[in-house]
Amino acid sequence: MIFNDLTKPLADRMRPATLANYVGQQHILKPGKPLYEAIVSGRLHSMIFWGPPGTGKTTLARLIAQHSDAEFIPISAVLSGVKEIRAAVAEAKKNQQEQLRRTILFVDEVHRFNKSQQDAFLPHVEDGTVYFVGATTENPSFALNNALLSRARVYVLNALTADDLLIVIDKALTDKLRGLGELAIEMAGDIKLQFAQAADGDARKLLNLLEIAVELASAKGGQLINEDITREVLSGGVRRFDNQGDEFYNQISALHKSVRGSSPDAALYWLCRMIDGGCDLAYLARRIVRIASEDIGNADPRALQICINAWETQERLGSPEGQLALAQAVIYLACAPKSNAVYMAYNAAMSEAKQSGSLGVPVHLRNAPTALMKALDYGKAYRYAHNEPEAYAAGENYFPEELAGRHYYQPVDRGLEIKIKEKLKHLRALDEKYE
Repeated sequence: MIFNDLTKPLADRMRPATLANYVGQQHILKPGKPLYEAIVSGRLHSMIFWGPPGTGKTTLARLIAQHSDAEFIPISAVLSGVKEIRAAVAEAKKNQQEQLRRTILFVDEVHRFNKSQQDAFLPHVEDGTVYFVGATTENPSFALNNALLSRARVYVLNALTADDLLIVIDKALTDKLRGLGELAIEMAGDIKLQFAQAADGDARKLLNLLEIAVELASAKGGQLINEDITREVLSGGVRRFDNQGDEFYNQISALHKSVRGSSPDAALYWLCRMIDGGCDLAYLARRIVRIASEDIGNADPRALQICINAWETQERLGSPEGQLALAQAVIYLACAPKSNAVYMAYNAAMSEAKQSGSLGVPVHLRNAPTALMKALDYGKAYRYAHNEPEAYAAGENYFPEELAGRHYYQPVDRGLEIKIKEKLKHLRALDEKYE
């Protein structure tokens, strides 16, 4: 019989004890899916669970051990080192030799281990001493060694949906052995939905919020979680953002690509997601300025100035007032004509500059402030453009001789660059006449 140990947090008490009670992740746990079939048949293999907090990574590892009748040894990369790894391996060898029992070595936050610590698992995974199961919130491609990745299959766990979280709430409220069933807590449907939305895909966070709400209701002598309690518990919460983590870069990528794709609504949504998640506004302002040059450029030169003004406005007003200026800039960028001609020209010129070495400045372009420099013909035969027809020295070369005739900048047929393209075409025609 399971006893309701009230000394444990609700999230720990409500951890599913069977696969049937596990909520979410149906994309990998439906019959016919490789992981589901491996679990129910007891066929173990090493694996990595990658997903946001509170999505059931640890619980799933425990259930796999249970279904496979394997010993479960958990360690945390936050608290453990090579010493703990060796102790776990020694225990696994003992299980293997004395009890003929398999061992799942579960490593939480495995991305916190450095390369040498991760390498310490490899020989024991290879010889079958342990089945390695790691859990991480970081992209395994960047956070884990290739050698370890090659020996484990990666399963992506998604943030729980609102419907998933409503199931978690109902289980907690009705379970009399492990949950809150004996307390007869009352919650209206709209209140449950507010808690589910506030949890932002995290079942652990949801149950912690629910536990706080129950304590507040009890302190007020009731069993009803009403609007007042809900407002008090949920105020000040922020969305999952994971500053500088994988989700951070996913969201800034979504913002940038929404602007590039001329979708002001999506661009504004991703901006607001990042602001709501606590992103540094100075970072957002810098990226917005970058987008102005990279994706709009000379198709609308006003875009860059508008972004600089928005950045300055945000710095002067602070939050939340200054956030509106960033929103204005993002919407303008999304609606502006697009050109990556400056971006492409810069990359081409930079590549040439790096590859061509230290080519000398042509003599006619050199500065001649001294008599010696003049005697060396510095500046000789330089044609002052303002004295030429149309203020253009047709046929003149401004490159090192080895690179004469290069064209990096190719304006597009959008926005102001239409006129720029026409002007450059005319000037090049003048060059051809001069030749």
